[in-house]
Amino acid sequence: MVQKIAIVEDDQTISQMYRVKFESEGYTVDVAYGGVNGLKLVKDINPDIVLLDLMMPDMNGDEMLTKMRQEPWGKNIKVIILTNMGEQEAPDSLKDLNVLDFIVKAEMTPRQVAEIVKQHLTA
Repeated sequence: MVQKIAIVEDDQTISQMYRVKFESEGYTVDVAYGGVNGLKLVKDINPDIVLLDLMMPDMNGDEMLTKMRQEPWGKNIKVIILTNMGEQEAPDSLKDLNVLDFIVKAEMTPRQVAEIVKQHLTA
């Protein structure tokens, strides 16, 4: 069965770069541009994992994740934060929201990110 990845990211260039990378690895990928649409997407497709940006204009990533975790359908979905915000600058609330990993986009190549995602999906 093909695994589904949801990318919630407001930068279209970045999200498309990751979409191409993950599709080339055999995953099904859906993208939402912003937290409001991301919440709806995750509910609709029930992905195996979510790559979530933190800094978005309509609803930031930690707000989206808080709302998602409050819903029965969102309690156990795997989430990796994929952002340019440093981990020390990230909201403290992330610690209580069951995040698998925190990746700073500027410090990793798409291939490295894909390897981390694969590790979490097979764990």
